[in-house]
Amino acid sequence: MDLLYQIDVKVFYFINQTLSNPVFDKFFPFITDLKNWYIAYLILFLLMIIKGGRLGRIAAVVLVFLVTATDQISSSLLKNLIERIRPCNVLDHVNILVTCTESFSFPSSHAVNNFAAALFFSMLFPKYRVWFYTVATLQAFSRPYVGVHYPSDVIGGALIGAVLGYLFGWIALKINTYLKEKKTQITDKYQRIELK
Repeated sequence: MDLLYQIDVKVFYFINQTLSNPVFDKFFPFITDLKNWYIAYLILFLLMIIKGGRLGRIAAVVLVFLVTATDQISSSLLKNLIERIRPCNVLDHVNILVTCTESFSFPSSHAVNNFAAALFFSMLFPKYRVWFYTVATLQAFSRPYVGVHYPSDVIGGALIGAVLGYLFGWIALKINTYLKEKKTQITDKYQRIELK
């Protein structure tokens, strides 16, 4: 365990200090702040409802349950169960670029939420998967860069998020298939009635 922790710390310092530069010091604190994403999230949600057709509307509804599940599992359950202290609260010479809170570190909720959303949307809208994974990766990388998570917090969070994203993506696709089949059955039924 000590060896794994030492590797975690070394990789953390590499990201947090060795890679540090003025451009990243502005960029990563900006993208890691959820408030800066609210408008983009709102636009995406409205586009799903207005322009996404049946699958988009299903995605919008299921997404609400996905976000609730990821947030509760990561922030309320796992963090309080594992109780890992954030690196900015225990390590020396951390380049802290955002507020270092007293909340626990594992898993990174940013990684859980963003990779859950990335996998979920990639299953439903595979054409845009590169964008989804790019955003999730940048968000996840930002957490050790700004000094508030170990790399393992992010990797663990990404894996947990991917599992949840896949599960909810599967549910959304099943609902879509069910509604599509129902619509086909109803259409066939009316066509038979008209032929009579």
